[in-house]
Amino acid sequence: MKAFKLLADYLYLSKKRETETDNNMIKAMHLINRISLLLFLLCLMMMLSKLITQTVLN
Repeated sequence: MKAFKLLADYLYLSKKRETETDNNMIKAMHLINRISLLLFLLCLMMMLSKLITQTVLN
């Protein structure tokens, strides 16, 4: 459960701390990191679904 909370914090699915201030370069870096993490999770789900369908069909 702690991993999901950390992931939600990182992707800003939970509330952002009001004490944090970011400049534009850090915001851009976080955006790129979020995009790459979401693409990784998407590919992981696709690989898992492919594995499940191949197992069921064979």
